Amino acid sequence: MTQDEKPREGPAYPIESVSNALRLLLLLRDRDELRVMDCAAELGVARSTAHRLLTMLDHHGFLRRDPVTRTYRTGEALLSIGLNAIRSLDIRARARPHMQALCDEVGETVNLVLLEGDSVRFIDAIETPRALRVGGRIGLRRPAHCTSAGKAILAALSARELRALYPEERLTVMTDDSLSTRTELERALVEVRETGFALARTESDPDIVAVGARIPQDPGQVQAGIAVSAPASRMTAEEIERCGRAAARTAALIAGR
Repeated sequence: MTQDEKPREGPAYPIESVSNALRLLLLLRDRDELRVMDCAAELGVARSTAHRLLTMLDHHGFLRRDPVTRTYRTGEALLSIGLNAIRSLDIRARARPHMQALCDEVGETVNLVLLEGDSVRFIDAIETPRALRVGGRIGLRRPAHCTSAGKAILAALSARELRALYPEERLTVMTDDSLSTRTELERALVEVRETGFALARTESDPDIVAVGARIPQDPGQVQAGIAVSAPASRMTAEEIERCGRAAARTAALIAGR
């Protein structure tokens, strides 16, 4: 370990059962299967305790129990998490040079988001060097209908898929300008389909206006989008149109279309 590599400190209030369950999952990095007796020895707990932990992980899909060998293997939930992480890394690598070019073109911050249920997660950003700018929001999660890239992704869903994400008429709001009903959202998505990009005018933050576009993806791939975000004072109608068209063009380039 180098001088700069410091061991990670543990949480202030550790939960032993959670820690043990995660330690069991980490064992799968080096093993194809887990046996109750081996897990008990690894954790230093009774076999009955190890069995309860494995059973709970199996119940939630993180592990899958083989009824013949009675061993535990990687489950669908763990596989889907791993695949999603790989896809996220892949799209970040593909998108980054195009995001930089878009940032250079429009002079505003560019964000990359992924759809997570009815929300979007900001996974990468290129910030403009301008003094007055919108900062990158990497790691933040926001309601999809409150963001421009989120709306652009939602606009590509079928009516049934949209209703599945939003079964209730009332929507979560973040500012006074947020869309507050599913009916409002459905009307807004019609406009997104017509213009080719989405607008979020002070809907997630009272000082930010953003335009976004969906990155076309094949079925089964992560749903992603990019957004150009700027201080509301700079986003005139002309700038919204210019940045929106540039975002839509860049999204197509990221997809290789």
